[in-house]
Amino acid sequence: MLSINTTVFLVGILLLLGIASSKFAARSGMPVLVLFLGVGMLSGSEGLGGIAFEDYGIANSIGSVALALILFDGGLRTSLDAVRSSWQPALSLSTVGVFLTSLLTGLAATYILDLPPLHGMLLGAIVGSTDAAAVFAILRSSGLRLPPRLTATLEVESGSNDPMAIFLTVGLIGLITGNADSPAGIGLLFFLQFGVGTAAGLGIGLLAAWLINRINLDYPGLYPILALALGLLSFGLAAVLGGSGFLAIYLAGIVLGNSTIVFRNGIFLFHDAGAWLGQMILFIMLGLLSFPSRLAAVSLDGLLIALVLIFVARPLAVIISVFPFRFPLREMIFLAWVGLKGAVPITLATFPLLAGVQQSELLFNVVFFVVLVSAVTQGWSLPLVARWLRLGKTYEPVAPLTVEINALRHVDGEIVEYVVTPTSKVAGQALRDIALPYDVVVTLVVRKNGVIIPRGSSTLEPGDHVFMTVRSRFKPLLNCLFDSCPLVPPLSPGLRLDFRADSSIGKIHQFFSLPEPEENGDALIGSLAVEDETRPPAMVGPFIVSKGDNPDRVTLTYSEKLRRQHGQAGSARNEKTR
Repeated sequence: MLSINTTVFLVGILLLLGIASSKFAARSGMPVLVLFLGVGMLSGSEGLGGIAFEDYGIANSIGSVALALILFDGGLRTSLDAVRSSWQPALSLSTVGVFLTSLLTGLAATYILDLPPLHGMLLGAIVGSTDAAAVFAILRSSGLRLPPRLTATLEVESGSNDPMAIFLTVGLIGLITGNADSPAGIGLLFFLQFGVGTAAGLGIGLLAAWLINRINLDYPGLYPILALALGLLSFGLAAVLGGSGFLAIYLAGIVLGNSTIVFRNGIFLFHDAGAWLGQMILFIMLGLLSFPSRLAAVSLDGLLIALVLIFVARPLAVIISVFPFRFPLREMIFLAWVGLKGAVPITLATFPLLAGVQQSELLFNVVFFVVLVSAVTQGWSLPLVARWLRLGKTYEPVAPLTVEINALRHVDGEIVEYVVTPTSKVAGQALRDIALPYDVVVTLVVRKNGVIIPRGSSTLEPGDHVFMTVRSRFKPLLNCLFDSCPLVPPLSPGLRLDFRADSSIGKIHQFFSLPEPEENGDALIGSLAVEDETRPPAMVGPFIVSKGDNPDRVTLTYSEKLRRQHGQAGSARNEKTR
């Protein structure tokens, strides 16, 4: 038994190695979670470190807490628009998709490993879900910029499919050990996993947003800890009541992240660090738990099962699950390929070990090998597959520069940082040539190690960090200004924006991500704001143009009806150009 001092020393060393490996991952393109696993395996009893660790109970407990931290941070960063656009296909994938993946993989495992049918199905259930920790890590560190609906579907699916995998795993263990009460009991387990998990997550999430805004703490540093405590409360409450704690904490994160809360920047930064810590601890610990000699013994069988899972089970499950939702073929292929496996299957593989299921050690080693194959092949190849399918684009992530501004009271505005990339619409443009609303001000430009005080003649260059003071409701438009959007993003109906009347119509189109005007692009937007009751009002995309309160201003009012019409027209144009 190691002393506490030795344990702390070893944990510090392992975390430093994990951080160092992330630098190598950024340069090599290898998924960082694979390197975290590698650090753990090299440090294990059969590696260079010689650290003996084979306590599956502790591994299960630590893994559950670490995964909860990762899911909470993922929920905080999942926008409500993403959930609205993807909840139907994501729900289908997280239920029907997981079931079909588990069934097909289980049948293959039964034949390949010569297992009893229930044991084969158990292995299929363990590897049936897409892992949230793996998906969040890959999508947010690989430099992939995918279509919004596709990205949202992948993230929401991975964050919400654990209850189905847990239900299948626990149910099959009950059938194997003879502890399953009845079909009614299994049905109750299914209801509790989804129903209680959803109720606890939504309820605690709403409570968290209300409490954070009203508690008025004297010490700002306590707000992130309060948010974490409430997230863990949702996890624990759901688990105690028989529900899915993973689903609960993910939903609580979504509710809290989409609420207007005080000290928002500090809360998000704290949980981003918590998620990274959770990933490092989780995957390094799981690496310690593995034994390379045992993995080598199951490598051939594990490879065959992984091939069935990657090339047969997941693709068929995706086709059946999302076919009604009219995804383009290229996006369906990508959905099938991003069936990443990670911490959840390895954590679930400890369940049979703890329950004393026969051949559970074989199941654990095969699952671990399947996860390695999935993480290396699918995780490493994501940018290549996206490029091959012509989905979105890849870019070199620019290290973020953050100015911490924390408000302990609600203010109708934010200071937001944007990075100018080579493909940004503002790259190479002087500030005076960019049409910005009156409620948007460029406050600071940072170029390399220097600070530029913005003036009209200041030109934005790739790599610049631009800090802007904006009304919160305008952020979706600015996001599209610094990065391409195919259509005007959804906005609040009736949203009004004031522009200078001497801004050109072409620059207004550029700001709103509208196609270039076929004619009169150099004409002034003020020329459209003519009050004539005999003529219908002028329109720019989904915006109605009218005179502003001052003679030198023009007001554009957003219309959801016009946006839908414009979106249909844009879709038709895109189809013609393919």
